[in-house]
Parts: sequence; structure tokens; C-alpha cells
Amino acid sequence: MELRFGSFPVVVASSSEMEKQFLKTNDHLFASRPHTAAGKYTNYNYSNITWAPYGPYWRQGRKIFLTEMFSSKRLESYEYIRVEERQAFISRLYALSGKPVMLKEHLSRVTLSVISRIVLGEKYFSEFESGRSMVTVEECQKMLVELLLLNGVLNIGDWIPWIAFLDLQGYVKRMKALRHKFDRFYDHVLEKHRARREAEDFVARTWWICF
Repeated sequence: MELRFGSFPVVVASSSEMEKQFLKTNDHLFASRPHTAAGKYTNYNYSNITWAPYGPYWRQGRKIFLTEMFSSKRLESYEYIRVEERQAFISRLYALSGKPVMLKEHLSRVTLSVISRIVLGEKYFSEFESGRSMVTVEECQKMLVELLLLNGVLNIGDWIPWIAFLDLQGYVKRMKALRHKFDRFYDHVLEKHRARREAEDFVARTWWICF
């Protein structure tokens, strides 16, 4: 079955035989994601492993990702971080006993803390606005929520390129604004790591993959 999404023809795999053609026989031809505004503006011109086209660059990125972040040895080495953040999470909930608690916010915070410490080596956000970090945990959460939202929206300009410059929905404007926020955050992290010049700087080797 063939449909048309704006200016682009789209083929629907409506049978198991066709699915096999797409997902197995010719999977390498369909492995890349389409080029959209989200990949361009929020993922540094498709350099993120999530948006990078299938090929040597993507395969090398995947290899580094698996060996540097998800090998058994690496996962075991992160256990103390997960334990410490779970304990901090429980302590925060205990301190709030008897008061209304928005559990979703606390779960989001502990997840963000674990990921930040594993990927970046420390938490690059503060619990309060008066903290020394350049962003608060709430601001960091909002940036991530905005990133996920903008990477999933249906942007008309992606499907009808000749009107993309109009940015009718305002998504591209938001993507550019978000990119500037992440630019400032990334520059801050990299400057701190350059200052330390650690012999085994994990972030310096995997930065481009994780973000």
C-alpha cells in the first residue's frame, strides 16, 4: 500500500512478507531515520547516534556506546551510584512524610541524577536556584521534556519542505532556542573537564554519542 505524506510517498508494509523485506532482507536500506528539523537543530545536524544515518559513523558510535557504557564491567562499576541515589531518594521522601508528594517529580529527579553521574561524572545541576551550578534540577528536567517533545512532534515543514521556512507551528523556533540552552550546558561541562584533565576522562571520549 502506498500513501502520500505531504510531498513524500510512503509505503505501508501491510503483510508479513513485506515486513520481512523491510526489517530483515533489506533492513540496511531502511535503517536510517528521515532527515527532519528535530535531527538537524536539536541533535547537531544528525551527529547523535539516535539520528545518525546508518553507516561507518553509526556503527563506530554504537560500538563505543556498548563498550564504554553498557559492558558488564561498566554496569557493575555504576552500582554505587545507583545505591547512593536510591538512598538519597528515600531520605527525601522520609523528610516529606505527612506532606503531599508528587512522586513523579522525585522519580524523575533520581533518574536524572543517576544518568548525569554515570555519563558526565557528577551532577551538573543544583537542587536550588542559589546553587553554584548553571541550571537547577527543575530547569534540567524542563529541557529534557522539551527535547523529547520536539523530537516527537509532527512538524509540517518536514513533510512539505517548500513551506518549511514559514515555521507555521513554531517548532523550529523552539528547537533553536533549546539548542542554545544545551550549547551553554555542554560548554560548561566540557570546560570543567578540560580544567581537571583527568587521565581517564570518560566524558571526553563518549560525549558526542551520549548527546
